[in-house]
Amino acid sequence: MKMTLTIIGILLVAFIGFGLYKASTLTSIQIIKGVTIKGSLQEVFDMVRYLKNFPKWSPFLAEDPSQKYEIKGTDGAVGAQYHWDGNKGKDLGFQEIVKIDTFSYVGMRCDIQKPFVAKPTFEYFFTETANGIEVKQDFKVESPLIDAFFMWLFNAKAGMEKMNQTGLDLLKNAVENKKQHN
Repeated sequence: MKMTLTIIGILLVAFIGFGLYKASTLTSIQIIKGVTIKGSLQEVFDMVRYLKNFPKWSPFLAEDPSQKYEIKGTDGAVGAQYHWDGNKGKDLGFQEIVKIDTFSYVGMRCDIQKPFVAKPTFEYFFTETANGIEVKQDFKVESPLIDAFFMWLFNAKAGMEKMNQTGLDLLKNAVENKKQHN
């Protein structure tokens, strides 16, 4: 019995040690995704800049259609905020526009209070190309080691990557489908 407990203890310590080692690579996460959209620079830029449009391409609202949201401040301007309350009160936070360079850049910071506390940033870069408007999203989040351990344990980075790409795909659909209906 003592030998079994010793082996279990050694395995547990090894697992936690390995997990903390792997988690150390997740304390600072950057995810860069992109999409090319057939539409005018004005249409694509405004779809991101004006928070009233976010429900049209929000991957979170697509996942939780009962989510409640509210826009505060002057929409489309620095300081405008998109507040959300979803998943029956289990998701809570807001995103705020912190910088705009007309037709080339929109920077946002998030303040997530539930289901965990985090302050990620989203930067959107817009470039005209022969194939349409290229939108590059640069997502960054910093996490303490313990939070990073649980992100490693539950493979959260892969979920973040998928969610970010889903958002960009929905953005593309929102702009391109709007053009088809006009």
